[in-house]
Amino acid sequence: MNLEKLLAWKFSALEHAIPARDCMLYALGIGVGTDPTAVSDLQFCYEKDLKVFPSFVNVIAHPGGWITDPSLEVDWVKLLHGEQSFKILRPLEAGKTYIGHYRVRNVLDKGEGKGALLFLEKELREKETNEVVSLVTSTYVLRGDGGHGGTTSEAPAPHTIPERAADKSLSLSTLPQSALIYRLSGDYNPIHADPVLASKAGFDRPILHGLCTLGVATRAVLDAFSAGDPARLKSLQLRFSAPVYPGETIVTDFWQDGGVISFRSSVKERGVVVLNNGRAEIAD
Repeated sequence: MNLEKLLAWKFSALEHAIPARDCMLYALGIGVGTDPTAVSDLQFCYEKDLKVFPSFVNVIAHPGGWITDPSLEVDWVKLLHGEQSFKILRPLEAGKTYIGHYRVRNVLDKGEGKGALLFLEKELREKETNEVVSLVTSTYVLRGDGGHGGTTSEAPAPHTIPERAADKSLSLSTLPQSALIYRLSGDYNPIHADPVLASKAGFDRPILHGLCTLGVATRAVLDAFSAGDPARLKSLQLRFSAPVYPGETIVTDFWQDGGVISFRSSVKERGVVVLNNGRAEIAD
């Protein structure tokens, strides 16, 4: 890893129009519409009074494979998506155009042979008004890049899940073709579609995108606590713990403390925690 070049990397402002079709396709990719009679689902996948699903902010204006640039000297093959968070300042609207502004916020060097953490931040603005509508942060684990220096010695502490029994649980199934639908929203990594390449990466079969699993967890939060109003979700953060295979059932456990919702998600079929240290804020 070339720390100096990584910190100096200049991201182009990324313009992204979101027509109604793309908004509905994203919602279908995270499993919205499983129950076609559910009005709370229909608002995201039917053009009449269409609303944009909140976690779409993670997907639009994506910088692509910038980290693979040879000048950065990052061992990107060993990169893992460790954490994700987003804050909603104003809901997205179908038909509008948004601009993503990125910066490398920090790098934490764990030491030679121990890897590093890269903290990336996206500020999403509406093109017409230049108003900031969302702040998105991603933490990437650079397993092959320790020992090259950093800008911080401390990572943000993960949200602590309460030790008491969960207050509520919700199960949401994924479709066998979930990854094939979700990838049409822009993430075409072949390990989510090609069984041969997924096997070479160490998986039994193609895996679900991490941000798709995040979308399913966001669905669970909204279903359990928003009373059908997605605008009540103000922020969400989590850690990725393990991959999900399309077709599996994701069980999310919740702990509510006022407007703060702690959560953890696991796969029912394998008993594996796939999302951890989750925290969401729900407005009254």
